[in-house]
Amino acid sequence: EGDMENESGGPEMALVCLTDFQAQARERLSKSSWDYIEGGADDGITRDDNVAAFKKIRLRPRYLRDVSKVDTRTTIQGQEISAPICISPSGFHCLAWPDGEMSTARAAQAAKVCYITSTYASCSLEDIVAAAPGGLRWFQLYVQPDQQLNKQLVQWVESLGFKALVITVDTPKTGNRRHDIRNQLDLKMNIMLKDLRLPKERNSIPYLHTSAISPSLCWDDISWFQSITRLPIILKGILTKEDAELAVKHNVHGIIVSNHGGRQLDEVPSSIDALTEVVAAVNGKIEVYLDGGVRTGNDVLKALALGAKCIFLGRPILWGLACKGEDGVREILNILKNEFHTSMTLTGCRSITEISRDLIQFSRL
Repeated sequence: EGDMENESGGPEMALVCLTDFQAQARERLSKSSWDYIEGGADDGITRDDNVAAFKKIRLRPRYLRDVSKVDTRTTIQGQEISAPICISPSGFHCLAWPDGEMSTARAAQAAKVCYITSTYASCSLEDIVAAAPGGLRWFQLYVQPDQQLNKQLVQWVESLGFKALVITVDTPKTGNRRHDIRNQLDLKMNIMLKDLRLPKERNSIPYLHTSAISPSLCWDDISWFQSITRLPIILKGILTKEDAELAVKHNVHGIIVSNHGGRQLDEVPSSIDALTEVVAAVNGKIEVYLDGGVRTGNDVLKALALGAKCIFLGRPILWGLACKGEDGVREILNILKNEFHTSMTLTGCRSITEISRDLIQFSRL
């Protein structure tokens, strides 16, 4: 590997796209951390399809439009963000960088985008909020079997200034991640959760374990959550029109079309392929977002052309963290924003509202 050293005279090559960060992150992380971040469920078919499916879509650019001013700003749940590129919830950021989620939160605040903090954050929620008090934050909840705990947790995050509650629906049981089983990673994860406690219970037993995600969660529980919080509720992990229609019927405020980065049920559709069906089903009644497989500005444009209000990034954020901490996450967001600005300019879109279905076609591959 030594001849990778310096094409450019420096100790390492310039990182100019998201996959550059992926390659460098792989060299910097331990095998078990890399496998945990990169792995998918079972054969990894959906994980790989998430990326590949974007490449089956072709762009139809429009020229001779004045693109001297291109505005990437948009809103999610009424809050402005600098571009439709936000941070998906992922756990254990300290695996990638010592400051973990505090670095992620600072980078998101600097980039003026939304950061969804995970139930399995490796920093305390107070520390994350203190690190970036002005940032837009949503909280992702793995519903716990203990209802009282769910209630305390939701009311705590609401009081901390999180602006939405993202309930993950695709994890009644953890997917079969072979690499983690081989690496016996479960043990390490539960050890890391030792500090995840509600503030008044600092000296008590941990309140969460990776095994303690409620398998009984159902639509009625969504109504219960609405009764205990004023936060908008977003469902993450919806993949079908049937569930999308039920989400609308239950008055949720948004859907993140997601297959958990291909880490839960393998052989479900890629996120971008599932998006069309979900967008058609909600028919403009609620906002629809996407995560899974976004690696370039063109990918962002394609997701918006198919009806997503914004995309969320999972693994690339961890690659940025692993390479350079907060600066790495900031660079990831900037690279993608700049690519997206280029994609908009070169297709003739001056604002987010000009991105439409006419911009794309599915190639006859």
